[in-house]
Amino acid sequence: MTILRFTLTALTLVCLTIEPVAEGRAQDYPSKPIRYIVTSSPGSGLDIYGRIIAGGLTEVLGQQVFVENRAGAGGNIAAAIAAKAPADGYTLLQINNNHTINVTLYRNLTYDVIRDFSPIAKVFQSPYIIAVHPSLPVKSISELIKLAKSRPGELTYSSAGAGSGTFMATALFKSQTGVDMLHIPYVGGGPALRAVLSGEVPVYSPPLSSAITHIPQRLRALAVTSGKRHSLLPGVPTVAESVPGYEFDAWAGLMVPVNTPKEVIARVRSAVVSALNSPEASKRLRDLGNDFVGDQPGELAAFLKQDIEKMAKLIRQNRLTAD
Repeated sequence: MTILRFTLTALTLVCLTIEPVAEGRAQDYPSKPIRYIVTSSPGSGLDIYGRIIAGGLTEVLGQQVFVENRAGAGGNIAAAIAAKAPADGYTLLQINNNHTINVTLYRNLTYDVIRDFSPIAKVFQSPYIIAVHPSLPVKSISELIKLAKSRPGELTYSSAGAGSGTFMATALFKSQTGVDMLHIPYVGGGPALRAVLSGEVPVYSPPLSSAITHIPQRLRALAVTSGKRHSLLPGVPTVAESVPGYEFDAWAGLMVPVNTPKEVIARVRSAVVSALNSPEASKRLRDLGNDFVGDQPGELAAFLKQDIEKMAKLIRQNRLTAD
């Protein structure tokens, strides 16, 4: 009995000691620079957005938040590195559409985006544009559907590669309308955009941020892929206005390694909301076509699971694999 009583007392003291230590670390956070991992190369859209967020966090948290670019394998390299980092809040990972697509696209991932990470918040989202070269005789989504159905398998569309966001936006459109268009993949968004600007390929679904400067002179925007019209293109309808239920956004979220203290997660989320609600940061994001979200961790977790299922269906329909 004495031994049992001693053991229980010792365990109780250990538990009581651990909790204040964890709380103390959270209260001291951050006490050193924070690594902000971006999944693309310097100068890319995701890198620019990441630097806006990291700069805002630096001001709010009072510690340097530095961007670390880990491009490659559709974001898998960055995620694998972040998954192995200490769960202390000093490594932040900026995820995006690729990470819900990759769950099904790759069969041998070395990380699990749900199991290995804790969500902080979805930080922004932005629509893609279903766009055509001005020479194509269509001015609306309904006209595009009609033309594509009259010429099954003939109308071509470009993308940044099978499984990319630009591909998935069009794949969802095809799935929900029943049109048959021929996919012409390119190595990256730049070449895919140039192909439609030159008239080499008539249809493309680029992100708003990369398309906006070419509309309407060199690119005709038929619709935005978001659930509502966008403030930068208020006269352009949504796809859903012609195809009920259609919605597909580019988005980015912040994650930390699993088991990061909840107090630290709450501190980072609060800092993100403060940073991106500042007039300068919010204007920069809006000018690039992005809407700040700043939802709760649980909302991002639910969104990830839902989006994984949605992307898995499209990937299987198109028989895609990256392995």
